[in-house]
Order: sequence, then C-alpha cells, then structure tokens
Amino acid sequence: MSGQLDRLLAIMATLRDPKRGCEWDRAQRFETIVPHTIEEAYEVADAVARGDIDDIRDELGDLLFQVVFQARIAEESGQFDFDAVARSIADKLEARHPHIFAGETLEPGGRDERWEALKAAERASKGAQSALDGVAAALPALMRADKLQKRAARTGFDWPDREGPAEKLAEEMRELAEAPTDEQFEEAGDLLFAAVNLVRAYGVAPEDALRAANAKFERRFRAMESLVGKGFADLSLDQQEALWQQVKASERS
Repeated sequence: MSGQLDRLLAIMATLRDPKRGCEWDRAQRFETIVPHTIEEAYEVADAVARGDIDDIRDELGDLLFQVVFQARIAEESGQFDFDAVARSIADKLEARHPHIFAGETLEPGGRDERWEALKAAERASKGAQSALDGVAAALPALMRADKLQKRAARTGFDWPDREGPAEKLAEEMRELAEAPTDEQFEEAGDLLFAAVNLVRAYGVAPEDALRAANAKFERRFRAMESLVGKGFADLSLDQQEALWQQVKASERS
C-alpha cells in the first residue's frame, strides 16, 4: 500500500514540477483546488448511495488526490507536507480515543459525551470563544444549520419538545406569506432554518433526509416522463398529477 502512496506522491511532484510539469497543475493554489475537493467528496457520497463498489474505489482515489494536491502546494511553500497531514489525523484519532489507545475507562453509553468533550477541548486549545466556533462556513447550508443548532443545544438553548419547533415553523410560514417583497429573502431563510430545527427534533439528519427526498422526486419524475415520452410538458397540470399518483401507486405495489 505504501508503494502506491509513494507513487502517487511522486506523480503529484512531477505534475507540479516547474520545468516538466502540467501547466494546469502548476497554476493551482489552495483556493482554486477547494471547489474540486468539495466536488470529489460529493461524488464519493453519490457512489456510496448508488452502492457501486468500483465507483466508490475510483472516487475515493480522486478524493485522496485532492489531499495529496493540497499537501504538495503546502510543501512547496515550506508550510507542511503529506506526512504532516497524516500525522495530524493520527494524533487526533489517538487523542479522541483514550479508552482504546491510552487505557482509560469509558463508562457504558458515554462515548458521545466523551467525543464531544474532547472536541470542545480541542477547539478551546485553538482559542475558540463561542460554542459555535469551528462550524465550517463552507458546509452546505442545510448541514450547517443542523450543526449550529446542535452546538447551541449543548448549551441548553433548545426546545424541550417537538411542539416548540413545530409552532415556530408555522409562525415562519405565516411571516413569509405576509412579508413584503424586500423581506421575503430573509423570511425564506428563517423558514428553512425552522424546518431544520423541527426535523432535528425528530432525530433525523436534515441533509440526509433532503437528499433522499431529492432522489425520490427525481425517480418519480423520470418515471412520469417515461410513461408519456416527449409530450409530458404539453399535459395539463391535472394530467401530470394523475401520472404522479400512478407512479406513487406503482411504487407502493
């Protein structure tokens, strides 16, 4: 395994070589690579969702290359190298699992509490001032809303039951309906944030739930199109709705 990793690191060094490297690879910086890194992470998630083992392997390779690429950029400027990246995560994993690597005792059911306490201690050591520090701004908005709310909940700032977030969601729906045009953007955001809060109250991961809903909608819409062909857009809304119900019924059966 180390042989292939060494090979990959050597390929990356060659691609970035000032004299014989690839023009595109040599021109990249941290900032220009980030969008590709994010894209590759989503492609891994897509391959996993499809259960395609060959694609999972290939997409993980693409994602690993992104890590190697960023590490090479840093190494060239004397900041850190790939070995330092690997050491960083290895040190972190050992520190976050003292019951495995340091012989400490973990009380039954205490894993999550220990994990969060250790991460909080890490954030504090880096100068964190707020319970919300460390929630990456680049996360998808739905996932970030979920993480922000969970962080706030750990301080006690949370609804005690599902009724509170349900009523808040209804309130935000009314406010969006009544908002003047120049306030609709803000009210729409409040509505979505409240929806995340309600879903979280049911113990459901909003990002995963919406991803599944997207997949279901796409599957059903494509099924409707296949029933009609190219004339789907020419159907009335009532006809399209009838097809939608037909597809739903066929799935249940």
